[in-house]
Amino acid sequence: MKKLLLLTLLGVALTACANSPKKQPVVQNVNDIAPFPAAQVGFTRYAIHLPTIVDESNTKVEVIIGKEMNVDCNLQNIGGVVKQEELKGWGYSYYVVEKSIGNISTLMACPEGTNKNQFVTINHNLGLFSYNSQLPLVFYVPNDLQVKYRVWQPNAKTMQASAE
Repeated sequence: MKKLLLLTLLGVALTACANSPKKQPVVQNVNDIAPFPAAQVGFTRYAIHLPTIVDESNTKVEVIIGKEMNVDCNLQNIGGVVKQEELKGWGYSYYVVEKSIGNISTLMACPEGTNKNQFVTINHNLGLFSYNSQLPLVFYVPNDLQVKYRVWQPNAKTMQASAE
């Protein structure tokens, strides 16, 4: 009798847990986390809020800064300098595009009709960022630029290098 009552209570408890509403991640404003400065005139502040994942230590984030442009067959880049700044008193980093210099392009002769719209990027030297769902990545860029990102996770299979 006690076992039946215990199994019934266990079943009710499991059903209640399974039917409880799932907690949705709350996207915060970057100022709720730390007093990041407001964007200067002519700049936009972008914040990348990453969701919590199982293994953040093996995941990286690639940040892509650029703009949509009509380009020809030449290789295109935007010249620019991206500097890492520190939020004084907090130790958090944020990034500022200090200079954005027009369009840098190769000079090949392109056939007629090869123009297309393409996202042209700044080649910054920031590398890949560590994945951190607790702290946003904050960027200040000129108004004509956008910030995009890509999440990189390792493949489960590792390969052996050959000794030479």
